[in-house]
Amino acid sequence: MVNARTYPLWRDLAMREDLPEEALKTVIGALCAPATTRDGFDAQADRWREEALKAALPALLARTSAKRLRGQLLAHADEKTLAALAADGTVTAADVPAILRHRRVWAGLISALARHPDQVEAAIALLPRLPDHEVEQVVRDWDPDRYTRTTGAAPAPPVPPELFDAVLEACLTPLAAYLLHPEPEEGWEAVSAFSKDWSLELGGRAGWAMLARCPQRWAQLTAHPVLGAAVQHLLLDQAETQALEDTRLRAADPDGEELPADPAPALSEDLLLACLPALCLPELADLPNPQVTARRTLHHLANRVRSNPRLADLAADQLHAAADALVTRGQLLTWSDKQEGDHEFDGRVLRLAEDLALLSANPDHLAGACAQLARLEQPAVVSPKPSRTLIRVLDNVDPDHDRPARLLERHSEHRRVQALTVLAANPHTPHAAVAGVLGGRLHPAELAWIAGKACGPDWFLAAAAAVPVPEDEDDGVVRLVDDDELGKHPDPAAVLQSWLDSPAAGEILSRSEVYRAVVKSRYRTLEHLRQIPADEVLARHEPEIALTILLEHCGRSTERWEALAAAMTFDYDDEKITFGQLLDSLNPMPARPTRPDRAASPATHSEARAASVAVVDRAGGIGACGGFFTS
Repeated sequence: MVNARTYPLWRDLAMREDLPEEALKTVIGALCAPATTRDGFDAQADRWREEALKAALPALLARTSAKRLRGQLLAHADEKTLAALAADGTVTAADVPAILRHRRVWAGLISALARHPDQVEAAIALLPRLPDHEVEQVVRDWDPDRYTRTTGAAPAPPVPPELFDAVLEACLTPLAAYLLHPEPEEGWEAVSAFSKDWSLELGGRAGWAMLARCPQRWAQLTAHPVLGAAVQHLLLDQAETQALEDTRLRAADPDGEELPADPAPALSEDLLLACLPALCLPELADLPNPQVTARRTLHHLANRVRSNPRLADLAADQLHAAADALVTRGQLLTWSDKQEGDHEFDGRVLRLAEDLALLSANPDHLAGACAQLARLEQPAVVSPKPSRTLIRVLDNVDPDHDRPARLLERHSEHRRVQALTVLAANPHTPHAAVAGVLGGRLHPAELAWIAGKACGPDWFLAAAAAVPVPEDEDDGVVRLVDDDELGKHPDPAAVLQSWLDSPAAGEILSRSEVYRAVVKSRYRTLEHLRQIPADEVLARHEPEIALTILLEHCGRSTERWEALAAAMTFDYDDEKITFGQLLDSLNPMPARPTRPDRAASPATHSEARAASVAVVDRAGGIGACGGFFTS
C-alpha cells in the first residue's frame, strides 16, 4: 500500500535515466497497484496513480524488456496511449498478445503498428478480428493528428499499399458475399413493415468509402473476379450522388475555386458499360415476398437511372425488359384497396407510376399505372387562416400563395398529377389512358397545377386545358378564414359546418388545420365541437373550452366524473372517438337525439345549420358566441 502523496515521487523516479534496472520491478509495482487505504479502495488516490503512470509509461516501456513487467504496464494503459506508443515504436507487434489479453483489437492500434514497414504484415493479420463496421476506420483515422498538427510538424506517412488493399478487400467482401447468397437472414419477417425490405439495401458505406479513395482503380476493380459485382453496384449507386454532394460543398465554400458550369460525370461511358452486368440487380431476382421485393428492386433501378441519366440510352432494352419482369413477378399493377392505417399506400402507388414512366416501354403497364393514379383519393386542398405572426414578420408575401396550384404543393399533394405528367411524357404511354384520368378523376386544383406548372408534352397540356368545367364548380379549395371574414357571412355557423363536412376534415395532412380553425372561432357551437375527435378538443387546442364544457356537463355528478376518467384513457393509436361520443358516454341515461357525429355518416347541410343557430340565455348555457349547452 503506497502513500498517495508519494505518487509524484514514483513518477519522477520512473522517468530518471539513471534509475538502476534493479529498481524497475519496485517502481512498476508501486505505480500499477490500485490505491487503497485501511478502509479499502481509494478512488481519488487511484486517479492520482493513473496520472503518474500515464506520464511515466513511455519511459518505463522503453527500458523494460521483461515480458511479465511489460504486460503489467500494458494492462494499465488506455487505447489512445497504446496507439500513440505503437506509432512511435515503443509498443511493437510483439506486445500485441499481452494487449489482447485485456482488450479487443481496435482500428487505432492496427494503424499505429502499420506505420512501421516491418509490422505491416502483422497489422494486416489483425484485420479479421475487427468488427465489419470498424475496418474502414484503419484508413480513415490513419492520421489522428490531422486536425491538431502544428505548422512545421512532420506529416503522417502515406498508407502502405498492402494495408490499403487489405482494408479495401475486407470492406467489399461482405457485399460480395451477400450478392452470392442474397437470402434475408432468419427472422426478417418479424421486422416492422417500415423496414421489411432492408435485405435489398446495397449501401455498403464502408465499401464505398474505400472505393471513393481510389477512383483511378475503378476500371480495374469492376473486372475483379470476386469483388467486381460489388464494385459495380456501389459505383452505380454512389458515384454520381457523391460527386454531386462534393460539388455542392465546394460551391458553398466562399474561399473555394470557381467550379465549371457543366462538370464532367463521375463515371465515364466506358465505366458505365463495365457496370451494366449489375445494373438490373440480377442477384435479387428470386428473393421471397415478390410483392415487396420486386417493387423495391424496381425503385432501386429507377434511382440508378435518375443518378446516371445516360443509362436510359446505353441500356434501354435491358431496362425495359427488367421493368416488365418485375411488374409481372411482383403483380405490381394488381389493385388492392387501401387498408386502415396504411399511411404508405399513396406513396407506393405514386413511386410505382414514376418508376414505370422512367423505365417501361410497355403500353399496357403504363396504362395500368395511369389507372392506379385515377383510383387514388382526390387531394383535400386547404387555404389556411392568415397568420398574424407571419404577416408581421414577412413584408413580401407571395401574391400567388393562395392560388390552387400553390396550395396543392403545401403538403406535396401535387405528386399525383406530377406523376401523371411524367407518364404522359413517356412516348409509349397510351394517350387514351392519360385522357381518362384527366376527364373526370382530377381535382380542380390539379388541373390548375397542370396549366400553371407542368412541363409535359403539348398534347397533354392541350388535353388538360380542354377538360370542361361546369359553370357552378368552384376551385375546390376549402378556405379557412378568420372571424372578421366569417362575420361578413349571413350564417357563420353554416360556414364552419361546411368546413367540417369537406373532405379536408378527413385528410390526415389537413384535418388539424380545419379542427383548429373551428375550435378557435367564436362562432362555433357545441354541435360543431361534438363532431371533432375528442383528443383534438381535449389535448391540442384551447383548454379553457374543454374545461368549461366538462364542468357544465359533469356538474356535481360523481358518476359522470368517474366515467370521464375512465373514458379518457384512449391512446394516440386507438380508434378515434368524437367529442360528442365522449360526452354521450358520460350520460347515465340515453343521450338526447342529436345530429350524428362525424364517426357516423355526415348529416345534411340544412340539419347542421338548424342545430348550430340555437341560442340560449346564460341560465341554459352560453350562446352562439360561446357555443356551449348544458346537457
